[in-house]
Amino acid sequence: MKFRGKIVDVACLNHFSRVITTISKLTKMCVLRLTPDNLFFVLSEKVANGGVSMWCELSQANFFDEYQMEGVSPEDNEICLEVTPENLSRALKTVQSAKSVKVKLTKKHCPCLTIAAELPTLSSISRVVTHDVPVDVIPRRLWHEFIEPSVPDFDVSIYLPPLKTMKNVVDRMKNLSNFLVIEANLNGEMNLKIETDLVSVTTHFKDLGNPPWGDDSSQDGGPSQGRDPDSMAEARVDIRRLQQFLMGQQVNPSKAMCNIVHQRILHLILLHEDVSLQYFIPAVA
Repeated sequence: MKFRGKIVDVACLNHFSRVITTISKLTKMCVLRLTPDNLFFVLSEKVANGGVSMWCELSQANFFDEYQMEGVSPEDNEICLEVTPENLSRALKTVQSAKSVKVKLTKKHCPCLTIAAELPTLSSISRVVTHDVPVDVIPRRLWHEFIEPSVPDFDVSIYLPPLKTMKNVVDRMKNLSNFLVIEANLNGEMNLKIETDLVSVTTHFKDLGNPPWGDDSSQDGGPSQGRDPDSMAEARVDIRRLQQFLMGQQVNPSKAMCNIVHQRILHLILLHEDVSLQYFIPAVA
């Protein structure tokens, strides 16, 4: 197994760093899948058992000026590593002004992602800062646990309001309740609601639009076909998990949307021209 990459463009480096920081806010540990064309950050807790899951896909060509990898074999040309995103994020934050950054899979006291940054200098002597981020190599027999999740058979899909606005609303609601109901319909309407014995609060959004997944704004043959446009699908979720998603977001997506599987799953999607991030939050009773 071999992997090495090099980032020279400062904008690409900063964007890559923001993506890693976003992931570090969502999970303490995740799996990094390296393929010839893409990098995937994967968290695959079982949503059915109350865990969250995440799938973040980056096109390597949009970040790396040089990128070489050899997987475990020609047939299985991939590398799977368990990483701590926070450690990766810290290392990248210290090299934001670097002339170039090299990332390499190395074997020190344990397997590491070694980040070597060439820093600007006023003299002819180069300055290189190196960070070794420990990783664990995932054996081939476990790779099936880290495949791309399928889009759930949702009842409603809707574009999200501005994420900063949504975050401000959720932050205020968190002071009143541990759980939040998010509901939406096929008329572009979304409500965020909390209900307790003492208070009931609802924030309404309208004219958000519904993504064109297929005929009738749904998957082909999906459950949304023939659905009453005014009928609300809802998911009651742990408000801390939604807040975590909104607080850590530094991807600056061109599109943000969510799919709701009624009373089962809230599926959040952020799309950027070179990054896609999916986050699955299970509904609670």
